[in-house]
Amino acid sequence: MKTIKIIIPILFMSLFYSSCSDKKKEDSEKDKAPQNEIKLVDNKNDKKIDVLVDGKLFTSYLYTDQLSVLKKTTLYPIISANGEAITRGFPIDPRSNERTDHPHHIGAWFNYGDVNGLDYWNNSDAIAKEKENEMGTIRHEKIVEMKGDKGKGELIVTANWLKPDGKVLLKEKTKFIFYASNGKRMIDRNVTLTAVDESVVFKDNKEGMIAIRTARQLEHPSNKPVTLSDAHGKKTDVPVFDNKGVTGHYLSREGIEGTDVWGKRAKWVALTGTLHDKEVTVVIMDQPKNVGYPTYWHARGYGLFAANPLGQKIFSEGKEELNFTLKPNAEVTFDYRIEVLDGKHNKGALDMEYDNFIIQ
Repeated sequence: MKTIKIIIPILFMSLFYSSCSDKKKEDSEKDKAPQNEIKLVDNKNDKKIDVLVDGKLFTSYLYTDQLSVLKKTTLYPIISANGEAITRGFPIDPRSNERTDHPHHIGAWFNYGDVNGLDYWNNSDAIAKEKENEMGTIRHEKIVEMKGDKGKGELIVTANWLKPDGKVLLKEKTKFIFYASNGKRMIDRNVTLTAVDESVVFKDNKEGMIAIRTARQLEHPSNKPVTLSDAHGKKTDVPVFDNKGVTGHYLSREGIEGTDVWGKRAKWVALTGTLHDKEVTVVIMDQPKNVGYPTYWHARGYGLFAANPLGQKIFSEGKEELNFTLKPNAEVTFDYRIEVLDGKHNKGALDMEYDNFIIQ
């Protein structure tokens, strides 16, 4: 009987400690699991706002005027939930084997190529001195609101579309909503443009409007020689086709694939590819209330991924013409979503993602 009395308490104590150990292990695993807590940090010295998910960088809103190449505000870089940068590094932070064309293609931005005759799209430090009076610049004005939460963060900013003489042509107010969940990152960009004291004409032009310049791996394989960079940004001509690691492929809501999406209308276009053995899907979505819906696409195989609702004459080969105009003090709002998904997703799944966007 004595032996039994001793064994039973030991058995119960063993079960108790085992249960505690299991609970600690479960709590530890919970701690390691993504919480998707979004925090926004204003780095005033660098003039940028970092968007962090569980302490890791998702993207940064760059509002600096200290980078000579940057003539607009932009989101750079954009990093997927699986930790891969979907945006090109050049010209800010060049990586090896990147294209070195179009230095004005930085991150994810919003602007246009012909606004009262001024080019806001192509402006960079590569513009010749004699052409500077043809270029417009977009400069950050102020942060209106900034807040983070679990799975969601918001940033509201204002900016000015400036003429070469520094006068304001358009006032911009943009609301960014950042979302994070397991395997998914999203950015809603709601832009309101207001004409100041003169009519503003967005003449039909292919250079616009919401755009991303993607990493080399998300380009379509090239059928022409390319100029690439080393890790220091030095340009190197590659006289033969070099498609190593280049895996990009476009798909539109209307079922058009590859580079044929260029110049076609679509409610959304997705770009799939592989970054360092990790599959990713990047989608730009157009809201039905936007001007020019469904938008035309200025999406190129070399990594420019853009939606342009205003360049209708160019894309329709003259069958349509818009020349969208704002009278003094009038305003217009554009609303888009950029979605970055881990893995490759088929059209049916992307249609569901799009439905979630337009019904919110």
